[in-house]
Amino acid sequence: MSSTTGQSPGETSPTTLTKTSIAIGFAVLCASYMLNAMDRQIFYPLLPEIRTELGFSLEQGGLLATGFTLGLALAGPPAGYLADRLSRKAIILVSVLVYSLGTLAIPLAVGFADMSAYRLVSGIGEGVQATALYAVIGAFFFHRRALAAGVVGVAFGLGVFLGPLVGSELATGWGTWRAPFFVFAAAGLVMSLIIAATVSRTMTEAVTGTGGAPGAVSYEHVPASPYNRNTLGVGIACAVSGLVFYGYLGLYPTFLREALGFAPDQAAFAVSMGGLGAMMALPAGWLGDRMNQARLLMLAMAATAVTAYLMYRVSTTPSEQYLLSFLMGTFASGFLFTNCSTAMQRAVRPEHVGRGAGLFILTYYVAAAFSGLLFARLVGSLGWDGAGLWQLTLLPAVGIAGLLLVDPSKMVVRK
Repeated sequence: MSSTTGQSPGETSPTTLTKTSIAIGFAVLCASYMLNAMDRQIFYPLLPEIRTELGFSLEQGGLLATGFTLGLALAGPPAGYLADRLSRKAIILVSVLVYSLGTLAIPLAVGFADMSAYRLVSGIGEGVQATALYAVIGAFFFHRRALAAGVVGVAFGLGVFLGPLVGSELATGWGTWRAPFFVFAAAGLVMSLIIAATVSRTMTEAVTGTGGAPGAVSYEHVPASPYNRNTLGVGIACAVSGLVFYGYLGLYPTFLREALGFAPDQAAFAVSMGGLGAMMALPAGWLGDRMNQARLLMLAMAATAVTAYLMYRVSTTPSEQYLLSFLMGTFASGFLFTNCSTAMQRAVRPEHVGRGAGLFILTYYVAAAFSGLLFARLVGSLGWDGAGLWQLTLLPAVGIAGLLLVDPSKMVVRK
């Protein structure tokens, strides 16, 4: 990833970036997204304690666990629109502050309604940051966007891995589930200062495609509208991915503790193994730059379904669940999340890269928002194994059907 030039709407002359400044800026952006992931993950392993103290039902707990992603979904389209017109650096800075304030308010909640509101605010901030960050990647690392997204996915996976472990340790050490939320809120405020000081606007405001080789390239083969058959097909895959991954993530610790009798530290480690699997986003992104992404996504859907079947209907020991959680993170996050996000951007013309990022956030996280509630209701009707079968094993077939709509000849291709 070499140096490039970029120009924001308000600038009159571009500035050349050195490889060092690119590396530092990209590393800080990745670190901010890792913190974003850690911030999300601390809630799940603490949900049993939160439910016990505040008297929430399993359905309420499931909605709180994944309902915050509705904020991410609602933030996606407007954030994508703004990312094509305003300073992406400013958008990222504000978004980190917003989700940190939401996190700060969560331990102050006294009931379901106000905690839901605080989770929603946190989700809005996280969604705006994710949209703007993927817009930066799509523009600056134009022809290697899946690989760059893979690096970001590694940072996300590391956050998913560390979040439950750090959060559980802080809760145990301080004797309250509230402690991790205060710590991570403070970390978010510090991170916003680091972004302001180290990330260059030349990177964040780069004109789409200026990171590649010079020369005019035609994109007439890509539909002029960002709302086309390919975005529909990829959007279906995104929605299924959100339902599957967050259906697993939101109540997986509860399943391990209540159905399989795991200790809290075992459940937290199992969730963390999912984060370790999500770090496979780097090879997943590398493959996404070189393979037919629709076919790669179909294979990942099938692998996710097999993993979920074994997780909820066959395996019962900690070692088996650790391995399966790693595989779930690998396929449902490392492969599906990384390649859904970049496939959506490849389905639109370069000038709509922000809206492509917004469409991904919308379709993925609207589904994710209700995945915990849906899974909890399926558990109530069919048990844990039945819920795992219908939502996590059979549903990926719908995603595969959606991907059959995708026409690769009408997408932006790697040069």
